Amino acid sequence: MISETAKPVYLVDPYSDPVVIRIEGRASFLNSASLRDFVNQMLKSGKTRFVIDFLRCTSMDSTFLGVLAGFALELRKSTPKGSLVLTRMGQRNLELIRNLGLHKLLTIDSSEGGSVADACNTPLQASARGELENARLVLEAHENLVSADESNRGKFQDVLVFMKNRVEQG
Repeated sequence: MISETAKPVYLVDPYSDPVVIRIEGRASFLNSASLRDFVNQMLKSGKTRFVIDFLRCTSMDSTFLGVLAGFALELRKSTPKGSLVLTRMGQRNLELIRNLGLHKLLTIDSSEGGSVADACNTPLQASARGELENARLVLEAHENLVSADESNRGKFQDVLVFMKNRVEQG
């Protein structure tokens, strides 16, 4: 049996258009780097349309949400403008997205229809990262949340200061 930490949280279909990502379990700072790397790779290969299926997402932390904000901000810059659609969100996850103002950057599909995520069977493997790399990811993610909505600065001020100090100390 696979332990909870070893189990892949993101299953993807990189060949579909839009690219489909399914979250299985908790989306957090522990596993957001692999998702960020995957999306960056897809953007480099010219993919600009993404759907993320949240049906089995049990919870999300602010780092994951910041990584999501970063994608949405990046997709807005692409030509033609890209799209990020979140589908099958539970009430709690939807509230988190709205509280941080991310619903202004991406599309929330509230239809109860079936998922396009059935073909998602390629797991993203989380690679081991050092403490400094993790600190950079957390800092970047929280800066994205502030870029997405300035009112987030007050919510994450302590995290931003702490992580900036951590990264500057190397």
